[in-house]
Amino acid sequence: MAKQLVSRRRFVAGLGLGTIATAAGCDSRQAVDRAEVRQWDYSADVVIAGSGAAGICAAIEARAANAEILILERLSGTGGSSAMSGGVCYLGGGTPLQKALGFDDSVEAMHDFMVAAGSLHPALHKIALYCEHSLEHFQWLVDHGVHYAQKYSEYKELPFDDASLYYSGSELAYPWRDIARPAPRGHVPSVMGHTGGRALMQALIPAAASAGARILGGVSCERLIREGDGRISGMLITEAEVPKSVRARRAVVLACGGFIHNREMLRRYAPELHDCSTPWASAGDLGIGIRMGMGVGAAALRMDQGFVILPVYPPERLLRGIIVNRAAQRFLPEDSYYAYAGHETAFAQHGQAWLVCDADSSYDAGDFRMPLLAEATTPEELEQKGGFAPGALSQTLAYYNEAAVRGEDPLWHKHPKYLAPLIKPPLRLYDLSIRNAFCVAHTFGGLETTLDGQVLDAFGASIPGLYAAGRTSAGMPSAPYMASGVSIGDCTFFGRRAGRHAAREQKS
Repeated sequence: MAKQLVSRRRFVAGLGLGTIATAAGCDSRQAVDRAEVRQWDYSADVVIAGSGAAGICAAIEARAANAEILILERLSGTGGSSAMSGGVCYLGGGTPLQKALGFDDSVEAMHDFMVAAGSLHPALHKIALYCEHSLEHFQWLVDHGVHYAQKYSEYKELPFDDASLYYSGSELAYPWRDIARPAPRGHVPSVMGHTGGRALMQALIPAAASAGARILGGVSCERLIREGDGRISGMLITEAEVPKSVRARRAVVLACGGFIHNREMLRRYAPELHDCSTPWASAGDLGIGIRMGMGVGAAALRMDQGFVILPVYPPERLLRGIIVNRAAQRFLPEDSYYAYAGHETAFAQHGQAWLVCDADSSYDAGDFRMPLLAEATTPEELEQKGGFAPGALSQTLAYYNEAAVRGEDPLWHKHPKYLAPLIKPPLRLYDLSIRNAFCVAHTFGGLETTLDGQVLDAFGASIPGLYAAGRTSAGMPSAPYMASGVSIGDCTFFGRRAGRHAAREQKS
């Protein structure tokens, strides 16, 4: 039976290698047989590739289980894409911060929203587990140095001040507000400006270091090392242009981000994300961990998915405008989460959308994030300048304005505070197309894993000694993206589980 399993895995690995060679310019990440490794240059119980939130949290938990840890980081600095992020963690169910600020929430409401706001095929088992343990995870973050201030922000975007709680998704928008009781669940480390990711990692990285985790920077992870029985026992790396080998006595954890900066992988797997103007991640998000996993036969899921953010806020005054497609039809509630707007534009509208505002709902000076295409004094003139079919945009505006006067939106039920007729000239038309606007994108596809981070092959069997977490894995985030903080929540929570379980593997 063992020989059959090894044969099957090697067969799948061969398929994975062919896929990778095509996707990444013949950049082979096929595993190396242990017999080819003559010496070990480094060794640890658990070897972790990546020093972002997933890798660092894996290290903290593995150290708590008394495992010796070595973290490998491609860049000279630590923190990965997590340090570049807003640091938002999506938590709910009645966290101490929610309660202190007077917000009532439940695990059920949090779960129902996440399921409703995500894709048609979300990772239900991971979402359920995450929601069930949300309170414990909040406390774990606090215990490891993450500071949350008892301050609520009414900003729809990530708070500009030092507030730590806000509505980070479409909880208050239609139809989600009718599906699950709304509550603010975006938990942000208390810090001025959009530097919550840095604050998050400035707490977690020292926690890992003080626990005894070693970090080796400036090294490139190249290929996994596989024993004759199929077990992963280490990794080949390049340090200062010198090939070296790293032994993992218990397991390897791949936590080296997604692939938004690998243009060939984007063309193959996620063409909509490839077309977005602004890939957003650290320079190390090249898909290396995913390709190494594929090189040993790992299955990959949701490789076409990611988040796409349209700059429809801040400021919130822009939400008084309407977003239309090429047919001049509205296709979403404008007050929904900006990653939902991005998803619908990229995946359902061929990447094209336009924002229509009047003088009261737009900037006088324009907006660097989206080109101003036209100004006009009448809907008909704006329609003509924008290249819409005669009568299309003017009819859409007439219908919208008639209902907005009454404080109503029969089509998309936009919140009344964003409803006002668009009548004050000049009327303005902005280009929200994903190629032309400041359209931020990041990948969600990755290796299929169990709840404990074990990497699975194409037949659903775990690959011994191999784990993945964060955006190297296919976790909770899906398209459309539910809310800001789901990715960091996934990285930290399932990174912890991967590290804890990897530390329990039998030593080889």
